[in-house]
Amino acid sequence: MKNLKILVPTDFSELSFKAFEAAAYYADLFDGKITPFHAYIPLSEMDSFYYTGVGLSGHVDYDQIEKTVEVRLNEVAKARVHAKYLTKPLLGVGNPAHAITDAAKNFDLVILTTHGRTGFSRFLMGSVAEKALRLTHTPIMVVEEKSVIKPVQNILITTDFSENSFKAFSHAVEITQETNAKIELVNILMREGFDTDAVIEADVKLREKELATIADKYFADVRKYVNYRVIVTFKSVHDAIVHETKDNKFDLVVIATIGRTGLDYLMLGSTAASVVRHVSAPVLSVNPKHFIR
Repeated sequence: MKNLKILVPTDFSELSFKAFEAAAYYADLFDGKITPFHAYIPLSEMDSFYYTGVGLSGHVDYDQIEKTVEVRLNEVAKARVHAKYLTKPLLGVGNPAHAITDAAKNFDLVILTTHGRTGFSRFLMGSVAEKALRLTHTPIMVVEEKSVIKPVQNILITTDFSENSFKAFSHAVEITQETNAKIELVNILMREGFDTDAVIEADVKLREKELATIADKYFADVRKYVNYRVIVTFKSVHDAIVHETKDNKFDLVVIATIGRTGLDYLMLGSTAASVVRHVSAPVLSVNPKHFIR
């Protein structure tokens, strides 16, 4: 992830600025550049009031609005990120989630927050984040108000043994190479459907062997930092992940957005969105369709 190109959407709410903190950290790790981004829907002349601070009028000058927004983007970014990491702000028009998806095609990572200001042209960041997770092929890191951004010392990464889930591994490896963070590689086994504890124990052993093989193959460069285990749960997959982040200190959760479906595998598409809603740690969601440079 060297020379990382980071897109940071903001709705100008204080909470949305949290993403700049994360962007600054990862730009420093990977010699990256940060592009502030804002998208708005020009629904009414109320937009003129919000962006320019002037009253209602019979005419909305959208060129002036865009200039004003660009100035504000520069102001909020420079207040939180060293100028050496910043590039020219980017503006989008239309549905924020779609605008982010379109803009993200030219970036390596999108970092945004899960909640923000609501209103005519402001992001409802919770829903925007979840829509972006579904639509965007570029990896997305979602942070929230309580997220501790740095240092990254412990990473939780999930796998359902599908090829899709493996696509997220390289990101954890690269972060560990820069931070020496420990990686906890986990597979989650749903307790429901197993008749006896003996059957569960046998399946756990098989899964542990597979995790060992995965650790050796995909995490070879950082193998000494990797631990692996199977989590047996009576609850849902996302509940198990949330429980793990509460009982253990993880600074980052890495998850693929698409996995294998089935009774005893992670259904990662819905799981990723659920994890983002309930985990306070930053969540790096990787769409397996994304081509890693």
